[in-house]
Amino acid sequence: MLFDYEVLRLIWWALLGVLLVGFAVTDGFDMGTAALLPAVARTDGQRRQVINTVGPVWEGNQVWFILGGGAIFAAWPALYAVSFSGFYLAMFLILVALIIRPVAFKFRSKRPEPAWRARWDAALCFSGVVPALIFGVAVGNVLQGVPFHFDDTLRPFYTGSFFALLNPFALLCGLVSLAMLILHGATWLQIKADGEPAERARRYGMIAALVVIVLFAVGGVWVAQLDGYRIVTDLDPNGPSNPLRKEVVLEAGLWMNNFAKWPLLWLVPVVGFGGAVLALLGLATRVGTLSFLGSKLSVAGIITTVGAAMFPIILPSSTDPGHSLTVWDGSSSHYTLGIMLIATVLLLPIVLLYTAWVYKVLWGKVSERDVNEEMY
Repeated sequence: MLFDYEVLRLIWWALLGVLLVGFAVTDGFDMGTAALLPAVARTDGQRRQVINTVGPVWEGNQVWFILGGGAIFAAWPALYAVSFSGFYLAMFLILVALIIRPVAFKFRSKRPEPAWRARWDAALCFSGVVPALIFGVAVGNVLQGVPFHFDDTLRPFYTGSFFALLNPFALLCGLVSLAMLILHGATWLQIKADGEPAERARRYGMIAALVVIVLFAVGGVWVAQLDGYRIVTDLDPNGPSNPLRKEVVLEAGLWMNNFAKWPLLWLVPVVGFGGAVLALLGLATRVGTLSFLGSKLSVAGIITTVGAAMFPIILPSSTDPGHSLTVWDGSSSHYTLGIMLIATVLLLPIVLLYTAWVYKVLWGKVSERDVNEEMY
């Protein structure tokens, strides 16, 4: 192999973050736009205008979600087993919401009755709000530790419940996620729509930007008081993937240790705050490209802050901290990671080039007068 096991594990930890950020940056504005639909569009023509800003690109954006799930399954199988089974009901709600979205796109225009279309518009709003909220709730629970453990044969056991996920800190993270993606959707509408929907989106986006700034700061203070996880045994970065071979201690404030150890990491949350401020400035001055750039930076900075704080922990266990999954003991084999990296190096540029080409071809504003009955 070109890289040793340690380097491959680091590469795939970074690639997992890239895929999650890529999904949030691309499909995030789809969800934010859908969440804003009832608020920014008052007439059927305006609603079709807003829907058609994302209608041509949402399927391509959702590829990042599939890539992220596939990467977790292949590169981090223990993480996939614990998270997808433990968060089963939450994942089910997300999938229902994501399935509803294309159905609503296709069916709302099949009948002209206002009640019919209003129901599908409500479904679209649901498809934007629910995933944005649940993804944040999931992150909040991960930061607090997930109730799981392994037996001697490395079978995972999840001992939590769905309603236990809805705790105060997790709900705060859910609100950060929802506000972040509403801001992202509002900035998208600034560059893709015109008229009243764009103006309303600008106003709601400014509110969302302020909410992101305040709640992200509150979340940071709260995280500093949470019990963080620290590995106290020496782990071999090139050793076998066995999460039972370490000792982990909990202590308040440990999630901030990486920022103290590597001060440059403070630039990551600064990007999260700065992006929201930049988006707010762009919205206030009606500079759509500036606001959209700012919201993208905010999304990337906020998500990356979580990964930077937790490294090398990937999924902490609140039941038995020693069973927490880390970069060094939760991955697939050296050979598997190597083959996957080769495939990624070959195929990911094609995805990026195709995506860039699609956005170039479809660039430009969607106005209400451009929308006709044959569109969504």
